[in-house]
Amino acid sequence: MEIKLMPKEAWGSRLGLILAMAGNAVGLGNFLRFPVQAVQNGGGAFIIPYLICFLLLGIPLLFIEWSSGRYGGKHNNHSTPFILDGMGKGKIWKYIGVFGIFTNIAVVAYYTYIESWSFIYVFHALFGSFENMSQTQVAQFFENYISFNTSTTGIPFESIVFYVLVLILNIYILSKGLGGIEKAAKIGMPLLIIFGIILAISAFTLGESGRSAQFPDASAWDGLNFLWTPQFDSLLNPKVWLAAAGQIFFTLSVGMGTIQCYAAYIRENEDIALNAVSAGFMNEFVEVVLGSSIVIPIAAGYLGMDWVMENAGFGMAFQTMPYLFQQWGQTLAIFAGILWFGLLFFAGITSSLAMGTPWMGFMKDEFGWGKKRGAWSFGLLALIMGIPTVLFYQEGVFEEYDYWGGTVSLVLFALLESILFSWVFGIHKGWREITEGADMKVPRIYKVVIKYITPLLLLMVFIGALVTPEDNDWTASILNLWNGDPWILDNHSIIRKLSNHELKELLLEADTLVEKKEIADKLFYSNLARILLVSLFLFITSLVYLANRKRLLKSRI
Repeated sequence: MEIKLMPKEAWGSRLGLILAMAGNAVGLGNFLRFPVQAVQNGGGAFIIPYLICFLLLGIPLLFIEWSSGRYGGKHNNHSTPFILDGMGKGKIWKYIGVFGIFTNIAVVAYYTYIESWSFIYVFHALFGSFENMSQTQVAQFFENYISFNTSTTGIPFESIVFYVLVLILNIYILSKGLGGIEKAAKIGMPLLIIFGIILAISAFTLGESGRSAQFPDASAWDGLNFLWTPQFDSLLNPKVWLAAAGQIFFTLSVGMGTIQCYAAYIRENEDIALNAVSAGFMNEFVEVVLGSSIVIPIAAGYLGMDWVMENAGFGMAFQTMPYLFQQWGQTLAIFAGILWFGLLFFAGITSSLAMGTPWMGFMKDEFGWGKKRGAWSFGLLALIMGIPTVLFYQEGVFEEYDYWGGTVSLVLFALLESILFSWVFGIHKGWREITEGADMKVPRIYKVVIKYITPLLLLMVFIGALVTPEDNDWTASILNLWNGDPWILDNHSIIRKLSNHELKELLLEADTLVEKKEIADKLFYSNLARILLVSLFLFITSLVYLANRKRLLKSRI
């Protein structure tokens, strides 16, 4: 009996691959997280460490993940458990590769919820829902949407309905395989960049015209100057370095397993070095040039830089920007709102599509699942994990997922894969993989950077997150330690997060029964979120174990 092998799935074009890779990296963090991180870390003080971290951490990790993925693809492995297993000598590496599937499902569970906000806000902008609203009313509008207090559309449980709709859209595109993802990237990425450029030009031309009696000193130029005036003393501040390194993970989608999965479907002689650099710099253009030129300048142009520094946060995109657009007049407000929330939606969906591919690649390789079955099973897992983030958003489930699945997991996996690549697989073999088929000349200094500097930086980032000092004040804490005083951990350090130290302190300090109940509920849902995340990790680990047993049995036949 003749066995027909299924043709290997591949990218349709190099442009499609680069746009898909850029779409994977360009996400909500480029427009929501980067400006906030820049403001919270001194504006120009943040830019220099950020760019240095991009060169010493971001580019090396892109090289590592692109070359690891292509190497795995040569051996018909399209997800991190067996890509890493093929590169390492020990049995443990396949289970470390579980992070490359786990992280994507954990993140997409809440990430598509944010996408659904952008999706419905496009229609609210189109139909003028924010017209004549005050800043407080716009902020309350968002609170109503996420808390089920009232329906903003007249649809019962609207936040669940639109969350599921956006998730189904992701599943549908994923069910078309790489071709569907490539088409989405070819549409979404150019529109995202065009929308971003239009909004950035609007910010540049705003100048001081947004001043009011309440904010007489407001100026968009203050926002731009704050972000682009270098402050060289930041090079001595560990807090800024850690924040800059952390942003690299968010902005490039490294440490997730998506890049390896995408790269596993490229040709053996593909120039991965040029592809990695192209996708990386396209992402940096979107983040540094466009991401820093919209939210902060426009907010500073109407509300002043002092207000921005006090209120900068993730919620500005939905709780402040619609109000600011109304200052442009009814027609321009509709246009700006559609551009802004459309931009966020395209940034979100091009990233969330990438998150589905590691699971689908794994299930196809190990269990023979087709595109549709793989896509719908991914959607079901995302839904099971995601519904608690919708129902219990205000109780902190969203934040727990983001911290453990979208932050700690990324850093830990990137650290371990960099050690595997440089010290287990071997830097000489790794360098050959990076440079094989390369049209561009990769600077040899990166061979040293990848082997020594990148793992060291990752280790410092992980240790820094583990023992973050009180108020994230590294300089004062190091001086106190030098003087014999104890090292006091911040509540956002991994060690204190593990024990829910902050919530337990608040519970002890609460004065009323109502306050005690609210904090106790948050403590309960925090633990629930962790149980769900651990269960997901163990579930994927068990599948990897079964897949490995299948491989061993097959090899003996």
